[in-house]
Amino acid sequence: MLDMKKSISLLPLVLLLVLFSKVGVAQSPQVPAAYTNIFYDEDGRLYLQEKKKRHYAETSPATYTLESMLGNAEGTKKGVTLDFGELEGEIIYGLIPYGQAPHPLPVFRFNKALKKGKVDINIADDFKDPYDFVNWKRNQYLTIGYRLIDKKGATLFDGEVSLKGKGPFSVTPSIYEGPFVSNITENGAEIWCRTTLPASASLVVDGKTYENDGESTFHQWKVEGLSPNQSYTYTVDYGGLKQQYNFKTALPKGSREPFVFAYASDSRHAKGGGERKVYGTNAYIMKKIAALAYRENAAFVQFTGDMINGYLRHNSEQQLQYTNWKKAIEPFWHYMPFYIGMGNHEAMGILFRDTKKERWKAFVDAFPYATRSAEAAFGEAFVNPENGPESEDGNKYDPSPETVDFPSYAENVFYYTHGNVAMVVLNSDYWYAPTLGRNTATSGGLHGYIMDNQLEWLRQTIAQLEADEDIDHVFVTQHTPVFPNGGHASDDMWYDGNNEKRPVIAGKPVDQGILERRDAYLNILINQSSKVVAVLTGDEHNYNHLKITSEVPIYPKKYPGKKLRISRPIYQINNGAAGAPYYAQEVLPWSSYTQSFSVENALCLFYVEGGKITMVVLNPDTLNEIDRVELR
Repeated sequence: MLDMKKSISLLPLVLLLVLFSKVGVAQSPQVPAAYTNIFYDEDGRLYLQEKKKRHYAETSPATYTLESMLGNAEGTKKGVTLDFGELEGEIIYGLIPYGQAPHPLPVFRFNKALKKGKVDINIADDFKDPYDFVNWKRNQYLTIGYRLIDKKGATLFDGEVSLKGKGPFSVTPSIYEGPFVSNITENGAEIWCRTTLPASASLVVDGKTYENDGESTFHQWKVEGLSPNQSYTYTVDYGGLKQQYNFKTALPKGSREPFVFAYASDSRHAKGGGERKVYGTNAYIMKKIAALAYRENAAFVQFTGDMINGYLRHNSEQQLQYTNWKKAIEPFWHYMPFYIGMGNHEAMGILFRDTKKERWKAFVDAFPYATRSAEAAFGEAFVNPENGPESEDGNKYDPSPETVDFPSYAENVFYYTHGNVAMVVLNSDYWYAPTLGRNTATSGGLHGYIMDNQLEWLRQTIAQLEADEDIDHVFVTQHTPVFPNGGHASDDMWYDGNNEKRPVIAGKPVDQGILERRDAYLNILINQSSKVVAVLTGDEHNYNHLKITSEVPIYPKKYPGKKLRISRPIYQINNGAAGAPYYAQEVLPWSSYTQSFSVENALCLFYVEGGKITMVVLNPDTLNEIDRVELR
């Protein structure tokens, strides 16, 4: 009960808070000092000031949300009722045979129209003999997999609902993401999953049980104390149900035993219908890529950016697209780790619209950064190593050292090792303002630019790996090509040869333009390292490789700046061919040196044998060979 003296003394403060909330002061997050010309009006609405004109932030609701797709399930006497809000369309559903197949997927059997977003599924009648192949009547547990189709026939989501009983039925937690294996080391791994309802889940590996503290919908376990290069079975127990898979620990650091890893990027949804367009992602090609990597016994898969269409304003919609991407490869992610990097289509932010012209006036990374930025949404969606830099706070351009003015690098910049190989993952779309190239009024990060603190972290990391006798080969990956070849000549690290393009912080352009920063970046990889083999990129929806040597022309005509000395060759391997709409080749200074350009869907497989590395590039849809290169 509230103390009367406290209530009286707090009355003026309460009145002030009510007043401030009406004008948007108390409830509106502070605009980071690194931005410019962004303000709140007297009603708490965010706007961009352009001379005497205000462009207000878009406030329309999300098209779809992850929460609505989970169906708000309720058990009934004969089955389950699902409610998807106002969605029009149909649901396709069937049983999932957990424990009966290594890659359990729904066996779709029935479909029903949604009526005002709702559907009643009759378990007792639909899945009676001879359709009860999971023995739910005996076990009194079952999981239904469902697919939501909108009224135009597009696939929106694949979900699960678990039930117990044999009539009446009650809803029990279901794993709708995972379990996934991530961050594999020679002595352990991290296992994680998400459940539809809060659950007290546990994990068993090698006879040891890992519990969670209380009930949650997100479950993550760090497994330690295992032996290198060994297979381990793991079991996730959740709400009375269990799933069992296995993973293999990494080769010990410094091992020269053979292994293979895979690389791709750019899988946002494409033309062609069906699973090529599962809201936000090309699930068809991603599933093929994961299956091929699994068949080739890949120790890990590196995927660097543009998993989804993105460019959204609501985290609930962003997470829906991320979930669709994860679901596409889930049957194989149970067993082998995927390491994920950010791209430009992972952008999530604040859109200022020019209503008269009906176009984007400006788009900036959303704030507060800890909860609303693209980087925060990415960190929520994935589990990656956390050994990168903190943020760009504290760089020499930071306008307010006492406040947080930049998003976190946690889980979007990092490195990891496997045997004698190190992979360094960068974020070339950090603090990304997609409209900065044509409108610098807001300030923001530039597509393709590695900012100061990240570059310094890269320099230190490369120096550390260079001194490490256990590491023979280093790969660096970022979403944007150093040398674009088809589709992005007007940006990436080139911008048609225009060095004036650069980030703007608190209204001031940074010192180095895009070409200068490109050269500073390459200087670290080429002249400060003997171990960097290649830069793995995407963004351009094609496959090609370029061997960068001192003979390759890399500057525009009459370039006035200082030119980089290339002391040794490295490769740029671009594989943005994981299902996004293709880009054809453009003519650029280095085009005659670009090899094996292809718009086929592609997966790069790197076969590491001690000091030797062979790259084989396959079409995951048809399995034909696209390219084969001896890198070392």
